[in-house]
Amino acid sequence: MKNIGVLALQGAFREHMNIIQSLGHKGVEIRKIEDLNSIDGLILPGGESTAMGKLLVDFDLKEILIQKIGEGLPVWGTCAGMILLAKEIAHDKTTHLSLMDIVVRRNGYGRQLGSFKVDGIFKGIENKIPMVFIRAPYIENAGKGVDILAEVDERIVAARENNLLVTSFHPELTDNLETHRYFINMMDK
Repeated sequence: MKNIGVLALQGAFREHMNIIQSLGHKGVEIRKIEDLNSIDGLILPGGESTAMGKLLVDFDLKEILIQKIGEGLPVWGTCAGMILLAKEIAHDKTTHLSLMDIVVRRNGYGRQLGSFKVDGIFKGIENKIPMVFIRAPYIENAGKGVDILAEVDERIVAARENNLLVTSFHPELTDNLETHRYFINMMDK
């Protein structure tokens, strides 16, 4: 059984917690530094990246997260979490954790009305999986060490670089557990 942290300052953390528990693992809501002590991996959920970035600073979590992830803690950023992990945000000088060698376009698929769902191929998962996009970012550019895991309409929507995983879409809003299983398997390597 793994202890999987979910950043619980803002955004869709409860849905991730429910899936983690349904897969037989312990979900740990991360709100303060001491919550990070006993986790095997961390999910940065969807939500509002600007608010989450500010809260990481306000709760003194930013520097410790950069350190722990830099030391190899597996981390998965979904939607806003992808933006938090990106080294660069297109047309924005602000960055947050700046750990993954990607350039992300915020709201790449438009506003709330531009939300959609498709079934897509995810490298390392046998069958197509449902992908729910809500004001989703996408990866405009990925560095040489970044493995592209999924594309939709010729846009990169999932990628991995060492212990960092990002998805533009929200697997926690479907009943498909394969992306969560993929992340949990990352913790064993």
